[in-house]
Amino acid sequence: MRLFRLAKIIRVGLGHGLDRLILDHDPENRLARWTGRLFFWRDLSEPRAVRLRLALEALGPIFVKFGQVLSTRRDLLADDIAEELAKLQDQVPPFASEEAFAELERAYGKSAHEVFKTFNAEPVASASVAQVHFATLPDGRDVAVKILRPGIAPVINHDIALLDTLAGLLERLWSDGKRLKPREVVAEFSKHLHDELDLMREAANCSQLRRNFNPSPLLQVPEVYWDWCTSSVMVMERMRGIPISQIERVRAAGVDLRKLSRAGVEIFFTQVFRDGFFHADMHPGNILVAQDGPNLGKYVALDFGIMGTLNEIDKQYLAINFLAFFRRDYHRVATAHIESGWAPKETRVDELEAAVRAVCEPIFDRPLKDISFGHVLLRLFQTSRRFNVEIQPQLVLLQKTLLNIEGLGRQLDPELDLWDTAKPFLERWMKEQIGWRGLLNHLKLEAPQWATLLPQLPRLAHQALNNSSSAILAGELAALREEQAKQRRRLTWLVGLLVTQIAIFLAFTLY
Repeated sequence: MRLFRLAKIIRVGLGHGLDRLILDHDPENRLARWTGRLFFWRDLSEPRAVRLRLALEALGPIFVKFGQVLSTRRDLLADDIAEELAKLQDQVPPFASEEAFAELERAYGKSAHEVFKTFNAEPVASASVAQVHFATLPDGRDVAVKILRPGIAPVINHDIALLDTLAGLLERLWSDGKRLKPREVVAEFSKHLHDELDLMREAANCSQLRRNFNPSPLLQVPEVYWDWCTSSVMVMERMRGIPISQIERVRAAGVDLRKLSRAGVEIFFTQVFRDGFFHADMHPGNILVAQDGPNLGKYVALDFGIMGTLNEIDKQYLAINFLAFFRRDYHRVATAHIESGWAPKETRVDELEAAVRAVCEPIFDRPLKDISFGHVLLRLFQTSRRFNVEIQPQLVLLQKTLLNIEGLGRQLDPELDLWDTAKPFLERWMKEQIGWRGLLNHLKLEAPQWATLLPQLPRLAHQALNNSSSAILAGELAALREEQAKQRRRLTWLVGLLVTQIAIFLAFTLY
């Protein structure tokens, strides 16, 4: 089976000319000329990036998913390949309804009709690892039921093992193999994909995001119904709305598109800088726009398999860099890279500053509304590679999400100025973190711990002094015992020597 799958991968790869992606980097490579003659029948008129996308589509949903994840690594890929892979759609043929019912019976130990009041056998959405059906709970609540593809885990493990093997060959055969680290990319893909295989994890992500934005005038997140959730089935509130990509329908519903685009920016920066927990797969297929009365114009988030997290150091690094961009303070951008530890300590600040200036300065000669914030961050990442800056995976996810948000925002409102929209938010956040407000907030957070600790300080100090005194005394006693042992050994040696001399003297005298 594995050999058959590997043979198919090789056949599809050669048929789409993927060998040229590797071999054409070396114009003197005889192997490239040999394969060109051997496979003369191939049609290689399409650009290389298009051929790569078509090959992944031909190999099935797991490889399509790999292409989607790969498209997020714009810090590693050529621009043409990254742009083409970003076109891969997440819609794949659904699995049979009979299989869905069988999976539900395995999960619950009884049939779907015993668990749900109604269950729609036709899926409403299908993705690489799961599909969604609408249903009704016994108490009448409308729900969406996400079901993992039956038998998907061994298929994924099998294909990932083959991908890892192919990545190892790329590292050896491709001149850019070591720099692009294909095996690390496969390992990252494997991690994300295995996370998506546990629907309890996705349900927890959904619940956390809902808690962060409940209530919110900007974003709706479905409620998770935990009593019906398992590792292979996730049951959540059914959300209604218009797909955000259907702009004419959104406009016809009476939604202010300009306001909607700015709300998207605010939601993104709130997730990143307030919560450090953000939806990292915000393409149009995962976003609806609510159209019912009080919720009109709210974003509706779907699919929580891929979430990004940032710690306090990450958030401060990003805020400092963004504000420095706004102020054209390239020296601060350079020092932030070094202070964060992502650039080596021996990096010369002036050289890194000059490189950042070369990326950013030409941009500021254009109107702000024409500047792509996401592409600025991308070019900064690419420039940083020259200085051995290790781009963190969470920042790559962030950059990919920022590109999604920015593209979506400008689709809704071509005049959207992301910089102008984000700057007040970032400045307010920095004041709350670093200014006197930040000090007060940190004191509030630490107050309960200090309230518990302060009454114990005298006792803890007394214990510390006693422990210190005891340690010193124990050390002195040990030194004294060691000295006594040395003196005892010396005395024993002298006594023995004296006895030996007396014995020798007596022996000679008696003789």
